[in-house]
Amino acid sequence: MGRGSRGPARRWREQYLARTFSTGRYVPYESLVAQAAKMRGLDPALARRLTQAYGQLRPWPEVPRVLAAIAATMPVGAVTNCSGELGHQAAGLVGVPFAVTVTAQSAGACKPRPEPYRRALDALALPAGRVLFVAGSPYDIPGAGRLGMDVWWHNRIGMPARPGPGLVAEHRSLDPLPAFVSGTGE
Repeated sequence: MGRGSRGPARRWREQYLARTFSTGRYVPYESLVAQAAKMRGLDPALARRLTQAYGQLRPWPEVPRVLAAIAATMPVGAVTNCSGELGHQAAGLVGVPFAVTVTAQSAGACKPRPEPYRRALDALALPAGRVLFVAGSPYDIPGAGRLGMDVWWHNRIGMPARPGPGLVAEHRSLDPLPAFVSGTGE
């Protein structure tokens, strides 16, 4: 199955995203992934196998290079709906130090509720208008945008848009991001 296909794994991910972004209060990531698997007719035990394999995940090929270029000039952070353990583990796999990593578990709420985004803004000591949120999911667009952040959507697999305030760009690759951040590109 190719990336971006509409196969079982993609449908499972879409179900997980819909479930997570509608949950509000923090619910353990592993529970949401298992519920999404079950709702898609998959074995809920796949969620446990996925979380056990988190250390084997690799970021998209351009991620370390792009984030290293940006982190050389400004702080970079991560906001994730993962548990604390998995969120920090995933952030560590990128190979670029994050100034802040906020998990839904630490914020007590899942995105798109404002708590995780606000916690990141507070940790960075920056107002929303000075932060570009790079979204990996269409559900982040209204969440980050409602707080006043510009949102650059990394729509790697061509998911349908969920329009919202703040969307300034959409790309399938992160390669254009450093030029955008520096003000020399779209």
